[in-house]
Order: sequence, then structure tokens, then C-alpha cells
Amino acid sequence: MKTSPFSLCLVFSALVCGGALRAQEAVADQIHTPAAGTPERTAILDVLHREYTTGSGSKVKFKVTYFKVHNGWAWIKVVPLNPNGQPEGDEWPSLLRNQNGTWSSIDLIAVAQGLDESDGPQSPTKRFLQALQKKYPAVPADIVPVGK
Repeated sequence: MKTSPFSLCLVFSALVCGGALRAQEAVADQIHTPAAGTPERTAILDVLHREYTTGSGSKVKFKVTYFKVHNGWAWIKVVPLNPNGQPEGDEWPSLLRNQNGTWSSIDLIAVAQGLDESDGPQSPTKRFLQALQKKYPAVPADIVPVGK
């Protein structure tokens, strides 16, 4: 059986592309901060924009102060900014989960209500993280900015 240069090129391309996809999957399984403009970061911020504008009716930009993603979970803290770039509200922590390619927000207040902590998700403690992982066992601890 003769091998044409074209078929060799196809095999080489498949190997290179397959390797690139596996490399992307490996990165997705490691803790990371999605770079500005990436589809992952845009999708997560889009969820927050939908939630924020639904409540306030305001079209805002977000200043990201903390952002970690790992194994389909994201913890992000943002400050909403008005059109002049001034803060329009307090820092807003959010936990999101990716299921079947779609990011959705998790209710952190429900986790905090069972605790005697006033800050809850604003300044997560080890106790808050334990309560969070009891309710959502798959949440990676390394994305949560735990203080004391």
C-alpha cells in the first residue's frame, strides 16, 4: 500500500490537533485565572452581567479583584463600575458552576445563612468552606479565597 504525501499530512495534522486539544483539556483541569477576552472569562462575566442588570437595571462594567477556575467551578469577586468607571456597589463574590458547557451562578447566601458569620462569602473562612463543600462536594477548595 502506497502512502501519499496528502495522507501523511492528514495524519500529522490529526496528531498535532489532537495533542493541542488534550493540552487545552489539561489546562482546564488545573487552577487558573482566565485571561481577559477569552471565551471562558467572557461566559462567566456574562452570567454576572445578566444577574446584576436584572436586579439594578444598570449596565455596568466589572472590575475583577479575584478570579480562579478549576474543574468546572469558578470563584470570582467583582466590583460593579458605573459608566464613569466609579464603583457603584460593594465587592460581589460569586461561585459559578459549568454544567454541559453552560456557566450558572450558585446561591452563596443560602450557604452563609446556616452559619453565625456575618461576612460569609465576602471573607470566606474555613468554616464557610466546609459548609460550602458539604452542600456542593465537588467545589475545589483551591478556588475559594479562604482567610482565617
